Amino acid sequence: MINNVLGCFLKRLKQYIKVSCVFSLLLFAANSGAVNNELLLKKPPPKQLIQALYIPLADHYAAIIAYELFRDQMKHADFRLTQMKNWDLLRSYFETGYSQMAFLMSPLAMDMFHRKENFRWVGLMHRDGNALAINEVINEHVRVPLKRKERIPNRELGDALRHFYAKYNKATYVGVPHLLSTHTVVLYKYLSEQNLGLALLPNAPGEVLALPLAPPKAPLFIKSKNTRAIPAAFEQSLPWADVVETQGYGKVAWYSKDVIKWPKGHVECLIVATDKILDRRPEAVKEVVAAIHQAGEVIEQARYGGGEQLDALIRLIRKHIPLHTEAAIRASLNPELNVINYKDLNIDKPGLSHIMGFALKGGILKNPINVKNFADPRFEDIRPSTFSVEALQK
Repeated sequence: MINNVLGCFLKRLKQYIKVSCVFSLLLFAANSGAVNNELLLKKPPPKQLIQALYIPLADHYAAIIAYELFRDQMKHADFRLTQMKNWDLLRSYFETGYSQMAFLMSPLAMDMFHRKENFRWVGLMHRDGNALAINEVINEHVRVPLKRKERIPNRELGDALRHFYAKYNKATYVGVPHLLSTHTVVLYKYLSEQNLGLALLPNAPGEVLALPLAPPKAPLFIKSKNTRAIPAAFEQSLPWADVVETQGYGKVAWYSKDVIKWPKGHVECLIVATDKILDRRPEAVKEVVAAIHQAGEVIEQARYGGGEQLDALIRLIRKHIPLHTEAAIRASLNPELNVINYKDLNIDKPGLSHIMGFALKGGILKNPINVKNFADPRFEDIRPSTFSVEALQK
């Protein structure tokens, strides 16, 4: 009987031990899951895709340098660049939600914002930066100075345009990247000061007709008119005006900084980001904008310092835009001329309002916008990032 009782006790003890072990394992698993969940909660979110659309212009060099030097150092943003062939394509891609960020000429950006307020202005890409290039037919009547720093907007070009209008009874074509461009605004301001009219549509009155022309096609446009002895010009972003001169079939007549004068340089291309990404991951947008600011500082240092640092920057730029010749890039970044700059890239609301005023007077913009609503206040004082620039020396 004792043996039976002992056997029953041992049997129940084994069952208790099994149950205890199972319970302990379940408790351990539950605790492990809680720890893992806690670790997952503490783990930083994955990088946010920031796809930015750009046009192959000196306007957007800072974005290229930011991409090449700093993208791998970013903690919040997966920064990528997509090059567009023209402004209408860029506009379409951005408006259909293809990207989170774009670099837009200020009148184009304002027109888009007037139509649909679903994105905001978060910074500048550069200041100043476009120029008027004339073909040799016009230059025969103007004879621009040999030194570029002496080429300023004056009456001679206005008189030449007046002469051609009287002679041919038709407007002189001047190519612009888009009718809704800062370039068109600059052209309008110069012509209005010369008592000349700017037509935005064929058969409209004016001594000059603005012709939408993709920037890479502008040099060939001037060259083809030369061979037919037809006066022609274009107002485009750098370095396309410099391409014309360095390749010998036209001249830079003047730079936009001398037409629209503004402290620190006139507003030109804007950085814009969608409301969706600004609501979801503003830190990723700030990281990219700060990197562009730092890239601007790198360009400014290189253009004044020259040497290997500038050579390295030119190689990075030509990696993305091979059509930009080394000579044209160097001419565009010439520190003595200082015709484009990448400093003070924070939001400049008075500067944008200044451009908008001329655009409205010239009929380039049909409607004003509320600049205060357009500008995201979180980006009014973005500091340059402090990423390493070691990659530039490699």
